Amino acid sequence: MADVHLVVGMIVLAVNLVAGVWGGIAWLRRHVSVGFWYVLRGAQATVILQVLLGALLLISGREVVDGLHYVYGVAPLVVNLLAEGMRVEAAQREIGDVDFESLSAGEQQATALRIVRREMGIMALAALLVVAFVVRAAQSSGHLF
Repeated sequence: MADVHLVVGMIVLAVNLVAGVWGGIAWLRRHVSVGFWYVLRGAQATVILQVLLGALLLISGREVVDGLHYVYGVAPLVVNLLAEGMRVEAAQREIGDVDFESLSAGEQQATALRIVRREMGIMALAALLVVAFVVRAAQSSGHLF
């Protein structure tokens, strides 16, 4: 199972890197990308799978040399949860006290695009933070780098 955990860790790294770069480029170009959200959700699913595999390894008695591995291993899940909360807050901040329904169709569309762009920036940054934590988790496991 340790080998599966290692392989899934590499997948977590790769998919989150793709999501982070994709979302970052789309954010910089002010382009709304539907595909980014599918990749991001896949990346988040790999994080959940990896944390579950790590927990199973721990329950089965496997331990790592460096206890920081556990911190770096759980951090991506925490980052994703916090980023989702920030994403919701960004939408609320953009709308504020404005009655969205009272806006013209053009204003509604412009507001929606600003919200999606903010959300993409937050989630792309979160995916890149996940990459950093996964690299550190790999380093602290003693199996990579």
